[in-house]
Amino acid sequence: MAEDTDALVAMTRILSPHCRVTRMSDGALIADWRRTRFLGVATADIRKFADGLSEERAEIVAGLIRAGCAAARRRQQSDVAIGLWLRGVHLLIRTMGFGRALRLLSLAAPDYARADPAAVEDVERLKRAVQSHGRRSWFVNDDCKAEAVTAFVLLRRRGLKAVLHVGVREHPFALHAWTSSAGLCIPNADPRGHAFAPVLSVGGGGQ
Repeated sequence: MAEDTDALVAMTRILSPHCRVTRMSDGALIADWRRTRFLGVATADIRKFADGLSEERAEIVAGLIRAGCAAARRRQQSDVAIGLWLRGVHLLIRTMGFGRALRLLSLAAPDYARADPAAVEDVERLKRAVQSHGRRSWFVNDDCKAEAVTAFVLLRRRGLKAVLHVGVREHPFALHAWTSSAGLCIPNADPRGHAFAPVLSVGGGGQ
């Protein structure tokens, strides 16, 4: 019984946030409240998802994606694409201002569509790429706002959960922006050891 519960929890992690799972005597019922649809999953399939071969797991995930209960992960952005996004975001912020750029996040960074957390390795890779481009580019010049917004947008566009923070420090007065995901911050939340108190947090879709 405990093994079945653990397997069901593992499957729940990949479902879209609008889906809810109810355990049944012979498996589980997935309720898709966005489309008002229901999908039954047999106990055998739940166990295959948790303990089966990779081919079996992939087949079950593909079925959930086709049913609209899970979203496929988008491929990681290439290093070149990350650099282009960073320069584009920096130009947008310089042209429109940081506040107005944040209002566009609902268009560029939709709500995350997967319930499973981002892999630490993926976020670490993105952080290295964003900060490397930010430091090498004379145009971006290590701009925390551009780095934070770029990381937020790229993580969200892959269907992963991320939160964009804007913080303030009183003495001396300064503003700082960073995006948190999988326990990591892009860029660091406390550059040079200075702590910033969050005054704004954008959780998704510009909200």
